[in-house]
Amino acid sequence: MRKLLLLFNILFVVSTYGQDDPVSFSQAIATHLPKYKEKADKAYRLRNTERAEFLFDSLVNYCLKGSHMDDFKVRDLKDEVVALDEFKKPVYLMTNSSWVVSTDGEISALNKLAEKYHEQVDFVMLFWDKRSTVKDLSKQYHKNIKIFYVDELKNNSPYVVKTMKHSLGLPTSFLLNKDKEIIDIRRKVSHPYGIEFEKSFNLNFDSFSQAISLLLIKDSSQYSTASE
Repeated sequence: MRKLLLLFNILFVVSTYGQDDPVSFSQAIATHLPKYKEKADKAYRLRNTERAEFLFDSLVNYCLKGSHMDDFKVRDLKDEVVALDEFKKPVYLMTNSSWVVSTDGEISALNKLAEKYHEQVDFVMLFWDKRSTVKDLSKQYHKNIKIFYVDELKNNSPYVVKTMKHSLGLPTSFLLNKDKEIIDIRRKVSHPYGIEFEKSFNLNFDSFSQAISLLLIKDSSQYSTASE
């Protein structure tokens, strides 16, 4: 009986300690990704995109929101190392690659919002490709969008950087508050290629605006509650 009581006390202390520790994104995704991928792969094989989107939203809402993005270091276009924790504002973190085709309306909408909200939000874009390729692509983006790159042929970045690419696909946006807690994870707005610029711009502008508004509201409410 005494041994059982001692074991119960140990388990209680361990579980209590675990509840106080924030769960990292890499921990959360490692726990839940295998089951998600199994179901999502089946949905895509059956061309059931509605089911696949439902599974993605469920993974984000019930498993990944509230986890904290691991600190990681990547290189900017001057080849200087920068850590995620160096950003002190809420972060709009976008993962991308050179082989993902972005529409003119998408880039223009993002640039406009980066110009408007750069004092409140750090806009960070992480590209997978060679530095020279990303340097050329960066010319399309507003100066307030901080561009970084991961060259996988020379990659020695932390594990979480690989995880961001291979777990949820590209492009994906992570909304992080000042403490790097994940407020939401979103995929780019979907619309047919070839639609006129104005429609593309409006669709993307609305999508980006909603995400930024959510990030600012969540961040301000967190810190106003803490100050009380």
